[in-house]
Amino acid sequence: MANVEEQAAEVGVALARRRVLIIVENLPLPFDRRVWQEARTLVAAGYQVSIICPKGKGYEKSFEELDGVAIYRHSMPFEASGALGYLAEYSWALLAEFMLSLKICFTRGFDVIHGCNPPDMIFLIGAFYKLFGKKFLFDHHDINPELYEAKFQRRDFFYRLMLALERWTFRTADVCVATNESYKKIAIERGGRSPGKVFVVRSGPDLRRLKVLPPQPALKQGRKYLVGYVGVMGRQEGIDGLLAAVRHIVHTMHRTDIHFGLVGGGTELEAMRKLAQELNVADFVTFTGRVPDAELLAMLNTADVCVNPDVANEMNDKSTMNKIMEYMALGKPIVQYDLTEGRVSAQEASLYARRNDPVDMAEKIVALLDDEPRRKAMGESGRERVKSKLAWEHEVPRLLAAYETLFVD
Repeated sequence: MANVEEQAAEVGVALARRRVLIIVENLPLPFDRRVWQEARTLVAAGYQVSIICPKGKGYEKSFEELDGVAIYRHSMPFEASGALGYLAEYSWALLAEFMLSLKICFTRGFDVIHGCNPPDMIFLIGAFYKLFGKKFLFDHHDINPELYEAKFQRRDFFYRLMLALERWTFRTADVCVATNESYKKIAIERGGRSPGKVFVVRSGPDLRRLKVLPPQPALKQGRKYLVGYVGVMGRQEGIDGLLAAVRHIVHTMHRTDIHFGLVGGGTELEAMRKLAQELNVADFVTFTGRVPDAELLAMLNTADVCVNPDVANEMNDKSTMNKIMEYMALGKPIVQYDLTEGRVSAQEASLYARRNDPVDMAEKIVALLDDEPRRKAMGESGRERVKSKLAWEHEVPRLLAAYETLFVD
């Protein structure tokens, strides 16, 4: 099969010099892997691509050009906590994004704004430029009403505001991109979009980046097995539940031959380190924080089993987790809670614990570690599924089809 650049280049002549401005608020580029893959695919297809995003650790330059993509970064003076804090953070980001969009409009120019949530406020910039004939594509990464409920456990004024912002975003968009079928259903039923204007473009892993490499035994800290995790250390990611599972493994099942390597940063990282100490499992857990790809790949390639502790709620049940497909791309068997989109992605590559039951998760982790033939079969099944159906190269035609619809109408 042709690689990503070859597939995109096949339609490059027809699409040459169309100009795209991608706006993403929650992660810097090129750290946001989905958006970076989209940007590179569009460049290969002949588009001129500019990106507005925040600065972050390792991504402090206000401007740089990488792989033909012009990246404009703005500062984020604070990291929010609480509903009012998030509103202030998003409002600041929106203003910074708008000011940079004006700069780009009068220099490089753009024909399309490709807005990536969260938050569902970028439509305000899209709506402004639609007055001047620009198109607006909404790339639906998170279902923010459900995300708000997962973070704060309530449906109040801000929850209703999330629903309103989501509805206005869908109505403003000329075309919508959804990360899975559950999100497409929301776009149609809650957003009022016609099915022909909603394209499913999954966040498929890039097999050129996710390389199978020899394990590094030192990461096991002298123990027989390593369980790996990669992801954000936030409230809804279930790291507290995973640590409860570690406690059950160590202090109830009396298994001291298993180490856990948790890769990723976030607002709850220090709290999770403290919790590990309180649960008396800190010696069995390595928290790396946010690290370069080389260290992430080392941990995952060394892991015997990978885990996804995302709790069962409306947000996680309907969302596709990039970590699942990254584990599969590296041929790793998985243990996760029984969530709808988790099953769609992993199928036979995962064991499914009872929802929000850390004891059952612990027991499934141990059972899988003790069954090497099953681990091997599950890992091979997952990697083959990625190669044949889920890798990013399979999503390229869908992304380009969304853009073709955008420009034809």
